[in-house]
Amino acid sequence: MSNPSHLFSQEKTYIMGIVNRTPDSFSDGGRYTNLDTAVHHALHLVKDGADVLDIGGESTRPGFDTVTAEEEIERVVPLIKRLADETDVPISVDTYKAEVAEEAVKAGAAVLNDVWAGEKSPSTLNVAKRYEVPIILMHNQKEPQYTDVAADVCAYLQSRLDVAREMGIPEEHLIVDPGIGFGKTFEHNITVLQQLEKVVELGVPVLLGTSRKRFIGHILGTDENERMEGTLATVAYGIQKGCHIMRVHDVKEAKRLATVMDILLRKEG
Repeated sequence: MSNPSHLFSQEKTYIMGIVNRTPDSFSDGGRYTNLDTAVHHALHLVKDGADVLDIGGESTRPGFDTVTAEEEIERVVPLIKRLADETDVPISVDTYKAEVAEEAVKAGAAVLNDVWAGEKSPSTLNVAKRYEVPIILMHNQKEPQYTDVAADVCAYLQSRLDVAREMGIPEEHLIVDPGIGFGKTFEHNITVLQQLEKVVELGVPVLLGTSRKRFIGHILGTDENERMEGTLATVAYGIQKGCHIMRVHDVKEAKRLATVMDILLRKEG
């Protein structure tokens, strides 16, 4: 497995492939609840060019059903163990629960992806520090109320970075995500995307997760399964704005796009 300390340190765009072991995720809910099917899908994403695999055991779609930490562990840990044995591609776990994060890391996960930036379960930050793994801190809030959405998102992320740094999490282990689609209206999402350079200016790698999201469907008038082209437009735009990691369902297409974009923007291959 790649050294997680330097996972996102190179000048290139990383493609994070999504694997949800959930019955209710908005795009692929129910497809990969079977362990063997999930393993097969994840390895297919690796073949397609995924640099990281992001494993989720609880949906974060609007109106999602919460699950216990025990149930989430039952969903993600066996998959992480299998994948850690079968591929060298680093594994991320998409969870805000410290108990899940710790069991996932013990099973072989190399990155924590917390959609509540350590706020719902502050111990998740302790897990990142104790096991010396990177953590992705995402902007999230329940109600879409802002004074200036881009400035407010950046201020929140800065505050969470400050907390993580004060805890002693090293700089090279910090990543942020502006949380497109989380606690934001259509207009908020567009504004944050248009001002992504402000998030990049926080000085740590930026993950962008736009894949198949509702705002793309709003623009195109399409359902979840017909949003690939719109997703790829946002991936290209995010790369041009300086984002580092693209979290997507359609790995092959995003990887090809990113490879060309990196050459055009004179990034290292």
